Amino acid sequence: MSTAEVKTQSETVRKHKEFLFPAVAMYYQEPLALVRGEGFYVWDDKDDKYLDCFGGVLTVCVGHNNPRVSEAIVNQVKSISHTSTLYASKPQADLAEKLAQITPGALKKSFFTNSGTEADDTAVHAAKLATGRHEIVVLRHSYSGRSATSLSAMGHATWRPLPAQVAGFVHAPAPYCYRCPFKLTYPDCGLACANDIEELIMTTTTGEIAAFMAEPILGVGGFVVPPPGYFERAEEITRKHGGLFIADEVQTAWGRTGDKWFGIEHWDVKPDIITSAKGLANGVPIGVTVATEEVANKYPGLTFSTFGGNPIATAAGLAVLKVIEEDDLKKNSAEVGAYFRQGLEELKEKYAVIGDVRGMGLMQGIELVKDRETKEPAPQALLTVFEETKRRRVLIGKGGLYGNVIRTGLMLNSTKDHVDELIAALDAGFAMV
Repeated sequence: MSTAEVKTQSETVRKHKEFLFPAVAMYYQEPLALVRGEGFYVWDDKDDKYLDCFGGVLTVCVGHNNPRVSEAIVNQVKSISHTSTLYASKPQADLAEKLAQITPGALKKSFFTNSGTEADDTAVHAAKLATGRHEIVVLRHSYSGRSATSLSAMGHATWRPLPAQVAGFVHAPAPYCYRCPFKLTYPDCGLACANDIEELIMTTTTGEIAAFMAEPILGVGGFVVPPPGYFERAEEITRKHGGLFIADEVQTAWGRTGDKWFGIEHWDVKPDIITSAKGLANGVPIGVTVATEEVANKYPGLTFSTFGGNPIATAAGLAVLKVIEEDDLKKNSAEVGAYFRQGLEELKEKYAVIGDVRGMGLMQGIELVKDRETKEPAPQALLTVFEETKRRRVLIGKGGLYGNVIRTGLMLNSTKDHVDELIAALDAGFAMV
C-alpha cells in the first residue's frame, strides 16, 4: 500500500480489507464507506454526499430511510422482532395476501426466505417436486445466487468460482439481441434463440423437464432485454416438454420495469412460480417464492426457515408495496424511465464508445465497446466513466459478462431532475474516455 493510500483510506475501508474475505470486492480505486442515507442520497465517512443511482443493486427502491417504511420497521421492532416460521405472524400473513392479489395469473401461495438465492432455490425444489422431474433449462449470462444449486444454474463465469455442484441444469443461449449468438437480427431471426430451447431439451435432457427459469431482464448479465415474443415461445416449448415456467424477478419486480408490478408482465405468459427479493423490503433482507396453489401443495412434509418471513422484513415489505401504490410509482418508473432513456440515446449519438442502450422503466443499461463494428467490449472505458461519475458525486453500477455494461437503478420515486444530474455525470465520464 502506498503512502498516499494510507493517508486517504478510511478506517472502515482499512478494516474491511483486513478482516473480510478478499472476494468481498468494493467499487472504485478509493472505495467508499457509506454511513448515512436519506431519500435519493448517501453520505460517506468523510461527509461527502452522493446521488445514489444504483440503490444497493436495485434494492433501495423507494428512497433511503423512507419515512413510511422506517415507521413500519420501528413499530414492528417495538412489538416483536422474531418468531420463525413455526408461528403465524400478522406481517407475514398480510404480505402473503397482498402478493396473491398483485402477482399475475393463478399465483397464490408464498414461501418467505432471506435472499434471492434462497428464493430461486425454493423455486427449483418446488418445480422438481411438483413435476417429478429434475432437469431445468436456464439462460446463459444469467445470475441466480450463491448456493450450490444457484451456482450450478449460473450462466456467468465471473460469479461461478466452482464447477456445477448440482446436476440437471442446461443452459440455453441468451436472448441477447446486441450480441446475438446466432449472428442474426430481430425480427428476421424468427426468434432463433427461443426456438433453440426445444433442440436443447431434445439433445441435452431426457426430453421432459421440470422447468424453464429466466430473469425477464438479465440483471447481472448486463440488463439484457429479450425481444418481443421470446417468452411466449419459450413458455410454449416449456409446456410441450412438461415443464413449469419460473420468472426470476429478483431485480425486475415491484414496478422497476415501469407500469407493471413484475417484469414478466410485459410478455403474455403465465408463470407457475415467481421469485423475488431486493427491492421488496427497501434494503431489509427478504426473499419470496410465490407459486400456484397446485405447485405449492406438492411441496411435501415439513420445511423451515429461521429468518424467513421475519416480522420486521415482512412489515417493511408491506410498507414498500403501499408506498408504491399510494404514490403511483409504477407509472413514475415508466415516465421517468422514458425520460432517462431519451437522455441515454442522446449520449449514444454523441459518444461512439456507447454500443447499445437497453432496459425498461428505471432499469437502464449502457454497453460500452471499443468499436461499434466489431463490438469489442470496452471494460476499461467503463472504469474511466465510473471514476469520473464518482468524482462528480454520482454512484452507478456495472455488470455484463465482459464487465463493460453500466447498470443504473434509480429509485422508483426519482424525478427528472435526478435523471438530469445522472446524465450530466455520465456525459462528463464519457468525455474522459
